[in-house]
Amino acid sequence: MAAQSYDLIVIGAGPGGYVAAIRAAQLGLKTAVVEREHLGGICLNWGCIPTKALLRSSEVFHLMERAKDFGLKADKVGYDLDAVVKRSRGVAAQLSGGIGHLLKKNKVTVVMGDATIPAKGKVSVKTGKGTEELTAKNIVLATGARARELPGLEADGDLVWTYKHALQPPRMPKKLLVIGSGAIGIEFASFYNTLGADTTVVEVMDRVLPVEDVEISAFAKKAFTKQGMKIMEKAMVKQLDRTKGKVTAHIEVKGKVEKHDFDTVISAVGIVGNVENLGLEALGAKIDRTHVVTDEFCRTGVEGLYAIGDIAGAPWLAHKASHEGVMVAELIAGKHAHPVKPESIAGCTYCQPQVASVGYSEAKAKELGYDIKVGRFPFIGNGKAIALGEPEGLIKTVFDAKTGELLGAHMIGAEVTELIQGYVVGRQLETTEEDLMNTVFPHPTLSEMMHESVLDAYGRVIHM
Repeated sequence: MAAQSYDLIVIGAGPGGYVAAIRAAQLGLKTAVVEREHLGGICLNWGCIPTKALLRSSEVFHLMERAKDFGLKADKVGYDLDAVVKRSRGVAAQLSGGIGHLLKKNKVTVVMGDATIPAKGKVSVKTGKGTEELTAKNIVLATGARARELPGLEADGDLVWTYKHALQPPRMPKKLLVIGSGAIGIEFASFYNTLGADTTVVEVMDRVLPVEDVEISAFAKKAFTKQGMKIMEKAMVKQLDRTKGKVTAHIEVKGKVEKHDFDTVISAVGIVGNVENLGLEALGAKIDRTHVVTDEFCRTGVEGLYAIGDIAGAPWLAHKASHEGVMVAELIAGKHAHPVKPESIAGCTYCQPQVASVGYSEAKAKELGYDIKVGRFPFIGNGKAIALGEPEGLIKTVFDAKTGELLGAHMIGAEVTELIQGYVVGRQLETTEEDLMNTVFPHPTLSEMMHESVLDAYGRVIHM
């Protein structure tokens, strides 16, 4: 059978992959997408979406436990873990099915199977019916990443879990250890802690949420501790001893090893790019620590070969992958494409309280040599936050003292993952402090704190 010919083949149907395929098809390119497992990739099936569904359930449970604070009555509040998980999987399935509809609507050919690139411009796909040969002038790698597993700490699905196991738990943990306090680790710690698990978080760095601004990390630690979590910083899990129903963790803290018993461990120590068995080395693509090396336009250095999303390196965020997918499709179609700027991509963590940020932290701005102005505004000074019963939080902004450029914004508190987009747009439009101060924010809203934080940076804050 003759090889099927396309203008573009996308390998991987996660957020970056399916968006690249759809945008390319919109631009008139004959496009195919190859996916070995699920349309929507990790994000829709095992990451962003199902975790948010779980966290929404724990958030509602938390609010129900606080019913008295709002003048309400909710006796004998409880939860059904199986039903919580079933809802989460249903949400994921609904959205994954929607991706199939979008690809069909845009006349994108979908090939389910394992892809390799035997030569430039050629893709071989092992399907359930045999092997299909495809050709294209352009190939986009969007194969994503998987959980990193450290020697001796490997998951078994019973006592030690990865994020996939944590999304479909065989039981409710009673005493839980979470290794790693990045977004994935903290979100699962927050979910299970809220539902009653005795939760300990171990972080090898000197603070939880280490990619966030130092002030935000400190605020988060205080909030997590208040909720009953045990936080161990500058600590490392050296060994896990597994017996029936129990894991003994050897945790090194300040040069001494402590032993602690748990019934469940979640390992969230980073990710590994899915670069194996694709034939990339033979093509001449450079790989650095399991990620494909690219330029600002996601070009690999191999003619006609691009890499987007998690496989192409940090930040490992679905919205970054999607934007890269659009950029690459437009570049291939001959349009004027704009490179993605990592420092203008927001990061969001959906724990309780939520954390969100964009741009440079205060420390990073200083390190880069900026003369800065910093503004802060607490949730306790905002009427809407108090009315919501969410008075704990902080908005922090960092400006270039010379130009008024918004260098960074950092938030912790209720709904900050929604609020952060205001500052993202501001950075994209190269907004100055004057533009933000002259903007009228609606009242009563949480967004007013964004205004007050800017005012505070310039000594003009009103409500504090």
